[in-house]
Amino acid sequence: MEAGSGDCIFCAIASGGANAEILDSDERTVAFLDVNPATRGHALVIPRAHAENLFDVDPEDLVATILAARRLAERMRETLKPDGFNLLNSTGRAAWQSVFHFHIHVVPRYVDDPLELPWRPTPADPAELAAVAAVLRGEG
Repeated sequence: MEAGSGDCIFCAIASGGANAEILDSDERTVAFLDVNPATRGHALVIPRAHAENLFDVDPEDLVATILAARRLAERMRETLKPDGFNLLNSTGRAAWQSVFHFHIHVVPRYVDDPLELPWRPTPADPAELAAVAAVLRGEG
């Protein structure tokens, strides 16, 4: 999909063709409030150039986007005073990606907010950990 395509709502926001509560912008990125917030202040940071996901985003845009996310989190820390943060990127439908323009969620967290971990951490089988590590290292 081309940057600025009418099919991409985030391209429309980046170009000024769609309304959003813009929080920050620079030559490579735009940050705006999420219209379906998980918590007070939940925002998205996107590269201006269209890229479908983590694997498609230009490396310089990736760096600019994560730096913009940190800059926004720092501003949120000073103004909203949350108790913590989650930064989240979803790549692919199985990972809950619903808008196919690379983006990072900046989610301020509060002690009393309703969010919970999406899984219950349980110890892994050490043999399975070793097998997966071997595959990822190219050994298996």
